[in-house]
This record gives sequence, C-alpha cells and structure tokens, in this order.
Amino acid sequence: MTNKVTPQLVPSSISDVERDTGVAKETLRVWERRYDFPQPLRDPNGERVYPIEQVQKLRLVKRLLDLGFRPGKVIQYSTDELQALTGKASGQGDTPPAPAPELQSYLDLCKSHQMEELRRRLSQALLMMGLKRFVIELVAPLTTLIGEAWASGQLATFEEHLYTESLTVVMRSAIFAMPPANHGNLSAPRILLTTLPQERHGLGLLMAEAMCVAEGAHCISLGVQTPLLDIVEAARAQRVDIIALSFSVAMNPRQALDGLAELHTRLAGCADLWAGGGNTALKKRRPPYVRVFDLAGLAGAIAEWRARAAILAAG
Repeated sequence: MTNKVTPQLVPSSISDVERDTGVAKETLRVWERRYDFPQPLRDPNGERVYPIEQVQKLRLVKRLLDLGFRPGKVIQYSTDELQALTGKASGQGDTPPAPAPELQSYLDLCKSHQMEELRRRLSQALLMMGLKRFVIELVAPLTTLIGEAWASGQLATFEEHLYTESLTVVMRSAIFAMPPANHGNLSAPRILLTTLPQERHGLGLLMAEAMCVAEGAHCISLGVQTPLLDIVEAARAQRVDIIALSFSVAMNPRQALDGLAELHTRLAGCADLWAGGGNTALKKRRPPYVRVFDLAGLAGAIAEWRARAAILAAG
C-alpha cells in the first residue's frame, strides 16, 4: 500500500535528496527495490517524496559508503546504529569525542539562532588570528563540525544555511580588504574558482579563495554550480592560469570524475586543474591531470607555480 503525504510533513523530492546527500536518483530507486529503503511517500501527483528522517539516514549511509562500506551492509541499520558505526569507522570509537569548547560555542550559537553574535565572534577571531590561521585553525574544523551536526540531524538545514551565510559575510569582507601580498617581481597566478554543476556547497571554495588571495594570487570566483562550457569560456576570456574546483563529500564521486574528465578535454591544456575537498573521488581515484591540495598546501602550490613561471620567463 502506498503511503500518502500528510499536510504536516515537509518532505523532499527525489531531486532534493540527490542534491542533499550526493546519492543519485537511480541509486535511490535501486535501493528502494533491493533493500526496501528508502521508503518514499507519494505526493498528490504520485511523485516520490522523502521525510526528513529518511534523508538524515541517507546522509549517514552516504558517509559510510564514502568510507568504503557497501550499501547492503549498512542500509538496514537504524540511524543511531549508523551514527555509531560512522564514529567507529572514522577512528573515533563508539562515542565520538566532544568537540573543542571553542568550536562547541560556535555550534551552540547556530542552534540558538544568535547569528549576529556568531558574526561578531567570527570577526573578532579573524582580527586576532589573521586570515590564513583563521581559515585553517578555526573555519575548517568548525565547518566540519557543522556538517557533522547537520548530517546527524542535530542541526536543521536552515540553521546550517544561516551558518554558511554568516561565515560568507565575514570571509568575503576579509578577502576584499586583503592587501596584495608583496612577492617582489614574482608574478601572481590568475586562478578561477568554482564548482561543477552538481556541487552546490561553496564554503570549501570560499576557504580556498581566502588562502590563495593571502598568497597574492589574483582570484576570480564564479561561485557554485557553473556549467562546464561556461567554466571553459570564462577560463579563456579571463586568461587564467589555474582552475580551482571544490568537491564536498556530498557530491557523487562518479559525477565528479566525469566532470573533471570532460573539463580536462575541453580545456585542451589552456589552464592547470586544481581540486580540493573531502570527496572520495579525489582520494581513491584521482585523475593524473588534476592536482589535489588541502588548504594548508595551497601556499606551497602557488610558490611552486611561481617558480615554474620564473623558469619559463627566463627561458
């Protein structure tokens, strides 16, 4: 018997779930037939819609798949069992360690919707730490914590969005105010930053832009979800040296690899491809034509680019 949506529910469409979790629509339908999960409801038009508790479970299933588990092994577990298994598989034991008190205080501000106080605290930390330390030592671990809280259902989607917008305001202001770094006669690489059309998460991209600007690079950000042909056109029109792409754990790894392959073909060597983020495609099946860096490695990568540029200029 097919379940019907009640007015009190605010379920997600199958497209929403694909964007949210990184699990493809086709995979969701296969799991529904093979494992009897997820169990979508039906809207008045007969289309699949998914209650929030099923979406939260799918987030945890996807995280375990990224850690190497097979769907048939984990999909029948409860949400609590999946959370425990995720902690154990991540090396955290049965009970994940409590976050650092400072990070927890930021998370508490998100949960209590004190966004003005959150922005004030972030701005103060930025002034005290400087942009690079702020990104690596505070923003990166805090964003991971926020993502984990959202994936486990401790943080609502709108609360995660409020955090994203608050952090974006603080970091964008800092990027605009950053004076050009003095590197003598060394050239500044022109870096185009964006994500592929299937990737809607932009904080990793923003952190990368901050790190590159701090190293004196000339950054051109297109934001998220840029069509491939537009990335290529922008790269040529802006005469960029590097295209830097961000890939979150939520993006389907196959889509990430296919997009990188097509982009590489269309660029035909006119710009280097750099990538970063937590997606498994960058860890297990990294293509040879893509250089992968974490945030801390960007300074060295830009220095290496400058060294190569100097050799070419001298030759």
